[in-house]
Amino acid sequence: MVIPLITPATEGALLVPYRATLDVPHELVEHVAWLLDEHRRTRNTRWRKLGCFDQALLTLVHLRKNETFSQLGAGFGISQATAWRYVDETLDVLTGWAPGLHEALTGLGEGDHVIVDGTLIPTGRIAADEPYYSQKHRKHGMNVQVIARPDGTPLWFSRATPGRTHDLTAACAHGIVQACLTRQILVLADRAYQGAGATVRTPYYRHREQPEHYQQFNQDDARLRAPDERAFAQLKSWRLLRRARCSTRRIGTIVQAVHTLLICSYAG
Repeated sequence: MVIPLITPATEGALLVPYRATLDVPHELVEHVAWLLDEHRRTRNTRWRKLGCFDQALLTLVHLRKNETFSQLGAGFGISQATAWRYVDETLDVLTGWAPGLHEALTGLGEGDHVIVDGTLIPTGRIAADEPYYSQKHRKHGMNVQVIARPDGTPLWFSRATPGRTHDLTAACAHGIVQACLTRQILVLADRAYQGAGATVRTPYYRHREQPEHYQQFNQDDARLRAPDERAFAQLKSWRLLRRARCSTRRIGTIVQAVHTLLICSYAG
């Protein structure tokens, strides 16, 4: 016998909250709470149903576990709309602390090198949304560029552009190529960035048909660029960015907010 999940007794029932743990340092929640406290003092905000610590925790749960606002509201004893407002406010506060491109490159100059690459933040778009469809990844999403240190530590994440945007087009539009040229910073990138010129170094095409030193160059280049996957792994450790259900206009804000959280984690 099949027992339906929705019955007259359960229809319209409230979600049931339960205890759970979050795999982030307690100090990170406290730091976000401090930023929110400063924000509230600046705006002279009146009483809120959730204190700064709980609002910070609410947002981190949303980002880390990708729970819906209905689930968040049930867990924290607030409405779905209130949960959305609190998360949205916290994201805006965190975004304000994310470094800009020129700020991220401060201290770097001639003789230094960085790794530049792009990743796709998958979204639940439909086939008709052509600008968001990436032929490379065969799915809908938003393109995000990253500048990383040689060890893979992210220095800067770009705003999000539609998934079909080519990596080289995105890098030029964000000013990455020009900013690195101005400072004479060597940029290591994959074949998608060929033609960028300036200080951008990319692998050779068809290197197996070229002399042996071409093959060695590509092997060395791949080894130096490998740590950039660490930057993307840290970004997507926040499950919301593995498959975003929000508006595409908010993905860039979420990426910047997560970058601020990563910086806070390094500092801690």
